[in-house]
Amino acid sequence: MGFVNYLLHPWGFLLQGIAIVHFIRRRPDTYWIFIILFLGPLGAIIYLLVEAAPDLGLLGQSFKFLPRRKRINELVEAIRDNPSAGNYEELGNLYMDDGKLAAARTAFDKAIAARADTIDPFYRRGVCAVLLHDAAAAIPDLERAVNKESEYDFQRAAGLLAHAYSQTGQKEKAEALFRKVTVTSTLSETYLNFAELLASEGRNAEAREWAQKVLDKKTNMPGYLKRRERPAFRAAKAMLRRLPR
Repeated sequence: MGFVNYLLHPWGFLLQGIAIVHFIRRRPDTYWIFIILFLGPLGAIIYLLVEAAPDLGLLGQSFKFLPRRKRINELVEAIRDNPSAGNYEELGNLYMDDGKLAAARTAFDKAIAARADTIDPFYRRGVCAVLLHDAAAAIPDLERAVNKESEYDFQRAAGLLAHAYSQTGQKEKAEALFRKVTVTSTLSETYLNFAELLASEGRNAEAREWAQKVLDKKTNMPGYLKRRERPAFRAAKAMLRRLPR
């Protein structure tokens, strides 16, 4: 191992630096930091091959903001001449992808005002409202989506509606919907929101069970899904640390 590290000199520190930066940003399993530090450049190479290389497939997605921003600008210009529901709805979707939730919500408002005959703009406006911590405003839109199609967006609509009920003090209604949704849904977001509801009522044992369910999914997940679910795993671990046993 020492001979391998010698051959990699003077690139060893650079490799370790890249590996450590990736580790901090992606937060994989903790044991990787010890492999990087104690095995030196060889450990960094092993880490980069196992953990960082699969992320290269996501690299192209990281640059999607360039054509997305271009398309946003095109739509803003187009809407001046053609303020159609379709243009506003597409603009809202792009703003959501760009993380501009307030702008997306406004675009969906205008899409709905122009044509209120499809579910999706109502649903997406409701999602924006939830993420902007305006649960009361989200409820009518999410109810509209769920009443039209109970499993809309793989039951995320129902899960977010339950969360909105919880955030507006409708705890019994929220719990009933959470229990109905989680019979078949395995969305980490729904599990964590249900756990938050239970914790808010002092039902810590049950809350811990639902947070643990998020982590239990990790065992049988393929690598790309584990990477996507890391924020949920971190949130579940944080909740388990916070809640008393």
